[in-house]
Amino acid sequence: MKAALLVGVTLGVLASNPSVLAHHGGAAFDQAQTVTFKGTVTEMSFTNPHVLVYWDVTKDGAVEKWSGWLTAPNKLARAGWTKMTLKPGDQIEVSGTPHKGGSKILQIRSLVAPGGKELPLFEQ
Repeated sequence: MKAALLVGVTLGVLASNPSVLAHHGGAAFDQAQTVTFKGTVTEMSFTNPHVLVYWDVTKDGAVEKWSGWLTAPNKLARAGWTKMTLKPGDQIEVSGTPHKGGSKILQIRSLVAPGGKELPLFEQ
């Protein structure tokens, strides 16, 4: 009886407060700014909860290490991606919203693969 009451109260609280169920979104990123880089892929992690892409950017003769996140791998798979869509050494162009704290992390909004083809970032 107590367990059923506890479950009922918990479900009631969750149902009455949708922000409890909200996704974390892009709050850590400056949504008013977009930056674009050309770089070389060093790694792609095709795992939950977000696909991560790592790349190097050469700026003023120095190499900067960048990373960016995309949506979940199952969503990208439905858009045509595989674990081999991006490979180390691939030349890419990435646009996205930068991290508010100044870290070299993007919320990726556009990704152009080798050959100049823009990759779909969401299922169609």
